[in-house]
Amino acid sequence: MPYHHILVAVDLTEECDPVIHRARELAVSNSAKLSLVHIVEPMAMAFGGDVPMDLSQLQQQQQFDQAKERLDRLIVKYPELSREYSHLTYGQPRQEIHHLAKEQGCDIIVVGSHGRHGLALLLGSTANDVLHGAPCDVLAVRLQTKS
Repeated sequence: MPYHHILVAVDLTEECDPVIHRARELAVSNSAKLSLVHIVEPMAMAFGGDVPMDLSQLQQQQQFDQAKERLDRLIVKYPELSREYSHLTYGQPRQEIHHLAKEQGCDIIVVGSHGRHGLALLLGSTANDVLHGAPCDVLAVRLQTKS
């Protein structure tokens, strides 16, 4: 069964290039729409709630601004990722990716995965979170680990 709408979730680092390449291949081979999402995770979530609120709010805006700049550069680098189908949101990655996939009617979510050793570490924490409870198929693209 072909895919019609592919959601690619990226971290906006250079490491996300293979994830975008794989999502593009899928989109082309299925004549599917390609959407992009990046989730800015609250500092308090990332550090277990040990960040003072005033610092967290200041950092939140800085994080969001930096993510928007990186997202804009990524769209310039990959013109097929239009602004119309690019999403930048704030929250818990798993919940936001699942919500967007449902809301947009996506058939598959493409994420990057660091193939760690051992079954328990097969997927990175975000990729693993996205996999569980996803409203559609999930493709984890293995990322090369830097030695």
